[in-house]
Amino acid sequence: MNKEVVILIAEDDEGHAGLIRKNLKRSGIVNEMLFFKDGQEILNFLFKTEKERQRIDGSSYILLLDIRMPKIDGVEVLERVKADPILRKMPVMMITTTDDPREVERCHELGCNNYITKPIAYEDFVNAIRQLGLFLAVVVVPALNGEEKG
Repeated sequence: MNKEVVILIAEDDEGHAGLIRKNLKRSGIVNEMLFFKDGQEILNFLFKTEKERQRIDGSSYILLLDIRMPKIDGVEVLERVKADPILRKMPVMMITTTDDPREVERCHELGCNNYITKPIAYEDFVNAIRQLGLFLAVVVVPALNGEEKG
């Protein structure tokens, strides 16, 4: 993956967030990674509602989005992102412990690009994140201003 693509990780569990970062790096991903502890924080960043931290026009992002988060859950974040004419191009990958088929289908209907179930076992979770890293290494991500970077 182009190292200019920023990986946004919205995950309220600090342990899972740390594992995601560590294992993406182990799989060769050197991209900048930004962490958000709840749905409101990631929406503030994406929709530029706070001065401290906000997305940059013309940049490329991938969002790794947990479903079960405080304040605003991941499904609502997904819905808002995919309803926005600029943000809808951004790839969104749901990463969650929930494998309820209705929730998987709902996320796909809303426009998620991938749905990854967090395995309960540590080694399985590590392997799933490494495989995600391999996928991210080859994906092309559009910039949010209409230009494509790869």
